[in-house]
Amino acid sequence: MDLQQLKSHLDNLADSLGAEDKRVLAARLQSLASVFPFNEYEYMLTFLVDRRLIQFDDYEKLRSNYVGQNRFLDLFGLAPRIFGQVWGEAHLRDLDIRFKKPSRLLDPSYEGQYDLFFEGICVEVKAARAINTKRRGDLASKALRFGTSEPFWMNFQQLKLDVCNVFVFIGVWVDRIQYWVLSNEEIKANRYLSHQHRGGIEYQIGITNRNIAEFREYETDASRLAETALAKVADSEGAH
Repeated sequence: MDLQQLKSHLDNLADSLGAEDKRVLAARLQSLASVFPFNEYEYMLTFLVDRRLIQFDDYEKLRSNYVGQNRFLDLFGLAPRIFGQVWGEAHLRDLDIRFKKPSRLLDPSYEGQYDLFFEGICVEVKAARAINTKRRGDLASKALRFGTSEPFWMNFQQLKLDVCNVFVFIGVWVDRIQYWVLSNEEIKANRYLSHQHRGGIEYQIGITNRNIAEFREYETDASRLAETALAKVADSEGAH
């Protein structure tokens, strides 16, 4: 169940209201001011429970179903900087404690140019969320499920070449987190690499509903991120 399906379900329940209650609900929703976590869905659910169209047990089942199918939806509410830098890096460290926050003690040449350090490997972490590019609204209302046929674009940006050994891309859908691991050489050779700003030193790669299949060779399980990073570096060094 996605957000549109939830809205449709609540609308169907509201159709069973009496004429006066329908008028009251429509009027209040029209003028409703929303501040997280109080929004139109919370208001409709409360209204329907109050009018006894749904029981509390029904509400709990609906909530459990929705949360279970959208367990990463809360990540779409994070500010871009918090999501891309703070959450992404912390997420990898939580997955494998061997990923370390770099410092001069670990790497004497470190000057803030990459995100994580692991057994001599410099790692850059980039995270992006899958949203419907055709839909208006906040990110949560545009969030998509994995495998959707709807258009999406995840832009992995601020890529600085030759400052790290490995890039880890984290793609987030409401029901799945996908990881791609690419060496610095694979990033530079990728057909979708482009300048982020004209004449700048930063690059970007966009993964979309049209090209995601082309990144399948870089997909990595969460439990294999560190080993994949080691293998990528070993392959790159062997090629030279």
